[in-house]
Amino acid sequence: MLCQRVRVLNRHITAWLRGLLTIAWADGEYNPEEKELIEGLIQDELGSNVNLGSLKPITGEELAAVLGRETAIAENFLRTGVIMALANGTYSESEDKVLQDYCAALEPSGEVLDALKVLLISSEAITEERRQALLEKLQATFPEGDVLHPVRQWLDGLDINTPYMARFLCKAIPPQCPFERDIKLFGHKIVHIPPMCKLNPLYDQLVGLRFRALSYLADDCQEDISRYI
Repeated sequence: MLCQRVRVLNRHITAWLRGLLTIAWADGEYNPEEKELIEGLIQDELGSNVNLGSLKPITGEELAAVLGRETAIAENFLRTGVIMALANGTYSESEDKVLQDYCAALEPSGEVLDALKVLLISSEAITEERRQALLEKLQATFPEGDVLHPVRQWLDGLDINTPYMARFLCKAIPPQCPFERDIKLFGHKIVHIPPMCKLNPLYDQLVGLRFRALSYLADDCQEDISRYI
């Protein structure tokens, strides 16, 4: 019985990691930070006998076959997928396309992704007509004007109840809002980079999730969290 539960857990973790990899690869910019994050998760959760090259992209239907449809596990996966897309402060059309496919297969509401699409994807990637239609739909639901409210509420609902979920959050979300800084060349400022919290309108939610993940690892798992601080 124990061996069976371990096999099921490993299937869930493997599918989850393949989903995160698919999102990371979606925009064609698999940067060193994303690679380090995924490789660290593989080592922590699946062991040294599994390498990055053995994990392939996964479709929404393949994910649903492992995680189920309309399950808490499936919805928590989608939350981590959105966090993977948002962690660098951007949300691209290609990442949205992958997440839309996963959302359709796993069958939760697409309202959250609509909000991300209308507010965070550049105007070149989505027609103004489509943007306006999505915005009107969201404003009808949330007339007070905070159309990101469903995203904030949805992310806050992530149930941190497994070590692998907590470790992902601690690694994917930076420990603090990076300081704004100027990039200078030969003594002249060429670009100003604002703090990440100004770039990412959901930064407060991400920081809150990271704190909850640290508390879970320390209090429930009795794990040393010094490496995440």
